[in-house]
Amino acid sequence: MPGKLAKQIKQSKPFQSLEEEAFLNLLRTADALLQKETTLLESFGVSPAQYNVLRILRGAGESGLPCGEIGNRMITRDPDITRLADRLEKRGFTTRSRESADRRVVTVRITREGLEMLGLLDKPVSELHRANLSHLGAASLKLLIELLEKAREQD
Repeated sequence: MPGKLAKQIKQSKPFQSLEEEAFLNLLRTADALLQKETTLLESFGVSPAQYNVLRILRGAGESGLPCGEIGNRMITRDPDITRLADRLEKRGFTTRSRESADRRVVTVRITREGLEMLGLLDKPVSELHRANLSHLGAASLKLLIELLEKAREQD
């Protein structure tokens, strides 16, 4: 009996394996959730990658982080952190400076304006996450988190 995904994508042949079906379900779900978050963030003029960087920098505090470390902490990889930092700096959300100890290292720090933008986004993003996933219940959410973490153990 074909699952819901096979019907949704109008696939007539069975999946080659349970792993393939699970993987494609994961991609389909991530895309649906990300589209909703992207729409919300773009209504504030911020991309998901920019939002991710601002959250990382808020967590880093006043010391900021080098571009390479920001890249390592990103939820979804962005190969051009420098360009992303350029866009955030032009909007006044971040500042960049070269460190005196090693002039090759560029440290990015969040500004008051960046913190204010995150302050505007905190509640609507949290509400979106609850609207998208709270129907699963706490036990299912904990199981989902555990399963997703286990799937990433191959990294």
